[in-house]
Amino acid sequence: MNHNLFESFAKRMTERRQHDFIVTPEGRNYSYGEALEVTEQLAGALVELGVEPGDRVAVQVDKSPEAILLYLACLRMGGVYLPLNTGYTFAEIGYFLGNAEPHLFVCQPAALEAARKVAQETGCPHVETLADDGTGSLMTRAATAERYTAIEPRGADDLAAILYTSGTTGRSKGAMLTHHNLASNCRTLAEVWRFTEQDRLIHALPIFHTHGLFVACNVILMAGASMLFLSRFDVDTVIEAFSEGTTLMGVPTFYTRLLQDDRLSPERTANMRLFTSGSAPLTAETHEAFHRRTGHAILERYGMTETNMNTSNPYDGARIAGTVGLPLPGVEIRITEPGTHTPVADGEIGMLEVRGPNVFKGYWRMPEKTREELLKDGFFVTGDLGLKDAKGYIHIVGRDKDLVISGGFNVYPKEVEQVIDEMDGVVESAVIGVSHPDFGEGVTAVVVPAAGAELDEAGVLAALKDRLAKYKQPKRVFFVDSLPRNTMGKVQKNQLRETYRDIYKNA
Repeated sequence: MNHNLFESFAKRMTERRQHDFIVTPEGRNYSYGEALEVTEQLAGALVELGVEPGDRVAVQVDKSPEAILLYLACLRMGGVYLPLNTGYTFAEIGYFLGNAEPHLFVCQPAALEAARKVAQETGCPHVETLADDGTGSLMTRAATAERYTAIEPRGADDLAAILYTSGTTGRSKGAMLTHHNLASNCRTLAEVWRFTEQDRLIHALPIFHTHGLFVACNVILMAGASMLFLSRFDVDTVIEAFSEGTTLMGVPTFYTRLLQDDRLSPERTANMRLFTSGSAPLTAETHEAFHRRTGHAILERYGMTETNMNTSNPYDGARIAGTVGLPLPGVEIRITEPGTHTPVADGEIGMLEVRGPNVFKGYWRMPEKTREELLKDGFFVTGDLGLKDAKGYIHIVGRDKDLVISGGFNVYPKEVEQVIDEMDGVVESAVIGVSHPDFGEGVTAVVVPAAGAELDEAGVLAALKDRLAKYKQPKRVFFVDSLPRNTMGKVQKNQLRETYRDIYKNA
């Protein structure tokens, strides 16, 4: 049996050949039949470039329909898809290419020169381009390549993708996701969220991320539904799209911005059947305000790069504000005493651990980290603190570590601190997440300057501009004489978060 995820997708795409798959406001549309043909062309181009089953294909491009078709083509010919955040600088890209050792790096045309340089430095054999308008050297090559019409046989445990995730210690980790991981999760979500061929998803998420790629696109493909594919979230465009869409997958920022618009109403959202939220905590206030304004209760769920989706508030039944719902079918959640993995009683806070077919295979070339977080009994230690209430609903109450989630993206504080600490005139720094009305958490730096150093906020921010992806850059920088520490010398970031907790209240 061929467990290639694309086998399932191709069946639905063939059945829905004449129907819309991707529709854009600009009219760059693909039916399922057209999409199938382009996957054959692109898969042929990958093979022509020497990509073999199991080889990694790293992709850092702007959002476009063709980028989704490249993902599908990679699955088709057995490659391992490696999407990279478009905000990463080439200093950061060098790490990912060196670590994953892809056979091909696909970049934006404007970045070709820099991409070739970093590819040469890291031993990546090929660089091709793909633009947001569907042009680029890869598409040119695909137009003349011999079509790859087969679907490469893959085992359930073979890798389909590697997604890099930031931890709180060490470098970014490559989460290895198998064909079975992705297939099981999107089948489950399509069923529990009641997706059908009649659905049209308003897709305004990035596609280098679990949420926008594996949750949104995979669910649509599994259901044979369609997507209104937006380059980014824009309030005007999304509100206009409510009349033809049936569902929106969003992050909390989407909903806070929609609530600021007077046009949001039950009439405007009458054609919509489902709003979901994830990637960052949705406040109870936002949940309740959206329900009052539209009559729709946002369905909040919980997932992560290593596991895809784990829990969901029910489609039918109470969607309880401030919770992430119940474990998905086939997924087990246990709340344990941190460090011992001993289950705690319902209502008590502990470490959230997950087991199921959605849980990843491990971290790429990090066996020790894999053993540390993926236990022998199959449970994955998420690093999130939570509790299970009397009704079985899961509440996420915090993080065991100091990971910052800003705009749905993970920011590893130590990485930012290391860059700041290298600056002239800086003794040390601490980076924390502070509650932000738009981003969930705003990355915030607290810096101890050397005696007599002439440092200011603007200077620090300017120095970070080309060193870190935009989402990692602090929104504010504060200066102090010393950082608070406990008796063991550890910086007390909880005290810093308390000190600066209100700085973004009026942002």
